Amino acid sequence: MSLFVGEALVGEGNEIAHIDLMIGSKSGPVGVAFANALANQSAGHTNLLAVLTPNLAVKPSTVMVTKVTIKGMKQAVQMFGPAQAAVAKAVADSVADGTIAAEKAEDLVIVCGVFIHPAAEDNAKIYKFNYEATKQSITSAMKGLPTAKEMVAQKDSASHPFKGF
Repeated sequence: MSLFVGEALVGEGNEIAHIDLMIGSKSGPVGVAFANALANQSAGHTNLLAVLTPNLAVKPSTVMVTKVTIKGMKQAVQMFGPAQAAVAKAVADSVADGTIAAEKAEDLVIVCGVFIHPAAEDNAKIYKFNYEATKQSITSAMKGLPTAKEMVAQKDSASHPFKGF
């Protein structure tokens, strides 16, 4: 398969993390999306590479895309600080634990959508929740979860937390 998709919602309050991601080959559709995300920046949507620390990018190479327009330095620092560190650590840990095969890490790329609420305050929670959501998303993507059977079994009992009614 050339395209794996994962999603996870973790946490609570304004620091809640919602991650949507795609994992795939550099030469496939995810590779194209990865290149476009880095090449096509716009005001309030500055995409960035996930790095463990400056000059130590993760493998598979991971681009983080903002799911909310960044409006000010506070949100930008949260994206380039605790959220970036969390996503990078989750990717690195996923390679270390075998969820992503180390021998495929150079051939794959990840496009990771990250949500930072404009009223988020607690950087430790931003880190914790984004780490957990990214780790869960990667695991779901690589294992094909939920399965179609699981989705169908839960479709009538599922309750979306933000549907508004």
